[in-house]
Amino acid sequence: MSFGLIIVATPAAAIETCRFIEAKAEREACYHRQEQELAAKRKPEPPVTRSSESKTFDQLQLMRRDDEEVYRSMRGICRGC
Repeated sequence: MSFGLIIVATPAAAIETCRFIEAKAEREACYHRQEQELAAKRKPEPPVTRSSESKTFDQLQLMRRDDEEVYRSMRGICRGC
């Protein structure tokens, strides 16, 4: 169990070590490396393409049609009869 804590704590310790570097140039280089590592871990957002926009638009139109059908059917229901 303690081995698992060591593995989990290692990345956090790496982040904290930059803080304690006294030389400004080295500390900034450490922060820069960490930024690059975090950027590499993040997934880039998929670019918005025309096909995804049209797909979303088609889905919205379908939902509107469904809503209109529901509203029409509700108008036919006798309220307060």
